[in-house]
Amino acid sequence: MIARLRKLWSDINASYWFFPGLFAFATLLLAILTVELDRRGLTGWIDQLNWLPPARPEGASNMLTVIAGSMIGVASTVFSITIAAVAYASGNYGPRLLTNFMEDRGNQLSLATFIGTFVFAITVLLSVRMPDEAGMLAPQDGYKGFVPQLSLLVAYLFMAISVMVLVYFLNHVPSSIRINAVLEGIGRRLLSAIRKNFDEPMKARVEGKVREGTPIFANGTGYIQVINWKELLEVARDSGAELQLAVRTGDFVHPSVAIGYWSERPDEKWDDEVRDCFALGEARTPTQDLHFMMDELVEIGLRALSPGINDPFTAISSLHWIGAATAELGKRDLNWSVGKPDEDGRHPLLPIADDFSHYVRRGFGTIRSAVATSPPAATVMLDSLESTAATITDPVRHKVVRDEAHQLMRQAKTCLVGPDLEQVEAHYALFCKRVADGPE
Repeated sequence: MIARLRKLWSDINASYWFFPGLFAFATLLLAILTVELDRRGLTGWIDQLNWLPPARPEGASNMLTVIAGSMIGVASTVFSITIAAVAYASGNYGPRLLTNFMEDRGNQLSLATFIGTFVFAITVLLSVRMPDEAGMLAPQDGYKGFVPQLSLLVAYLFMAISVMVLVYFLNHVPSSIRINAVLEGIGRRLLSAIRKNFDEPMKARVEGKVREGTPIFANGTGYIQVINWKELLEVARDSGAELQLAVRTGDFVHPSVAIGYWSERPDEKWDDEVRDCFALGEARTPTQDLHFMMDELVEIGLRALSPGINDPFTAISSLHWIGAATAELGKRDLNWSVGKPDEDGRHPLLPIADDFSHYVRRGFGTIRSAVATSPPAATVMLDSLESTAATITDPVRHKVVRDEAHQLMRQAKTCLVGPDLEQVEAHYALFCKRVADGPE
């Protein structure tokens, strides 16, 4: 249940309705409150402000009408610009980046600000009464109309805030779809996920175990978006058996796929308890899936190096961030467990442990064939591998980096000829010279 709630919250974060709806409801309540204060005569202090002349009913009505009309118009324009920017980014950088732009707080809060201002203005407008109107708040004789002065002042402040938000939005949208900003956002989020998941210093090898035992099959179809690790650990402990997972966040499952294995078969009820700790969806998300973020960087690089685009400089930026992530992984212990071991030293829950070569293949290995067709990108990839090797003290991982450089050179020899190939060969020779010895 908790996993599904987390998935729901993740979906809400990637929606354009939550903050506008929240702001609309909040400003509706605020408008009701301020109008009630005006009706009770608790805002007389505003009339004492010499620099703020009191508004008359006709002027207040015109002002609120202009604010409401302009805000709903601006909100429509902002939504159109946002959708156009999202379509451009997903079409040029990859559809998997759609979630990143949908989760952009700047776009969500900008739209919410204009919607909230519109709701506040239109609600206050309903309370304005002209002198010839006899409302329930005023007597028939000598009625001078009703103007909620405090509400009008708040509406004016909301309008000023909306103007500032509009200026911010017009600057934010083109800035957010710049490829360097996109890559930086993905790269920093990936580095943060690596540091969070693998917080221990490096060990030489991942201690993987053969998946065996009684399988637990999925009860749905889709991508694993959220795993409730805390609850899953409690289920494993309470069952009295060891639970070894066979999937990770981001994997696609269906009822024929085993999501885990029991070392000893417990009661069948525990299978349902395990399944409840997984939330499935129609697409991968970056919530708990650092592989997804690495795949995004690779996808941008592959698209940039495709013959139809041929933009090696974007690919070079992708390689820089892939190199930074790989170097960070190379320094860390990739064995990880959930929670502390039991008193007998047993880990009741064993997630999938991926070794360093897995991440190198996932990043550099996937983009290698495209990089080999571009001399500038190939030389930058060799530089990134060299920088990664410089941070590694384990001989096994160091060899993985050297082997990846060797594979790149082999691929380049099948794609390049003449001076282009000579350039890459010279850079590879320099790479071999600098990393030949390796750590002891």
